[in-house]
Amino acid sequence: MQPIVLIRGGGDLASGVAIRLFRVGIHVIISEIAQPLAVRRLVSFAEAIYASHIQIEEVIGQRVDNANDAIHGIENGIIPVIIDPGAEVRHAIPTIAIVDGRMTKRSPGYRLDFASFCVGLGPGFEVGANCHALVETKRGPFLGRVYWQGKAEEDTGMPETVGVHQAERVLRAPADGIFFSHLKIGDFIKKGDMLAEVEGQPLLAHFDGMLRGLLHDGLPVLRDVKVGDLDPRQDERLCKMVSDKALAVGGGVLEAILGRSEIRSRLW
Repeated sequence: MQPIVLIRGGGDLASGVAIRLFRVGIHVIISEIAQPLAVRRLVSFAEAIYASHIQIEEVIGQRVDNANDAIHGIENGIIPVIIDPGAEVRHAIPTIAIVDGRMTKRSPGYRLDFASFCVGLGPGFEVGANCHALVETKRGPFLGRVYWQGKAEEDTGMPETVGVHQAERVLRAPADGIFFSHLKIGDFIKKGDMLAEVEGQPLLAHFDGMLRGLLHDGLPVLRDVKVGDLDPRQDERLCKMVSDKALAVGGGVLEAILGRSEIRSRLW
């Protein structure tokens, strides 16, 4: 079997990476935690953990239980998604590279010998310390660039500006507790609408727009964790389209992988 790229994390950025690799014929497996907190669920393969399968654009992701099922899924033209927080499946499949797309924005907690070739996404990664290459995830002139030395830019905690809105685009949990949604992804909203609540504390819309992302109902969350994403553009297509940012990061990962001749020669 052709070697496999293991992607840790199935959020929207990691899913954009998976799709870019899949579309050029690279076999991909995604490892996730048991209760993913992906907000942009309609474009996140992490959703397969809850729904068994998900289609993002033309690509299908499906939950599997073990390495054998994952390989069978690849042979059937899907992207397998497995609950495997420690990425232990790497020992049971012909892994040629690991992409860490969990976006924890801190050091991943392992050394360079975790994989023969590891690509880190965004803050927390340093080439030569915990990855062999990293791809910048911060919007701006460096988005999607591959670094073969140095660190990614630090996390500012601020989302991109859409229209005139920036920080207020992101819904964050007001307290520790269980998240309850009142609406669904794709719903149009008005300023002041109650969108969700945590421990009885409401999350209100700060402007007219659309819910582009929202956590699953009933999930436990910590204070300040991202639980929703608002978009003033009111374009329903944006809920199901892989973002330009995710595609740019995916292009960077593709460059990093194909930039290594010893990997490129084994792929096709």
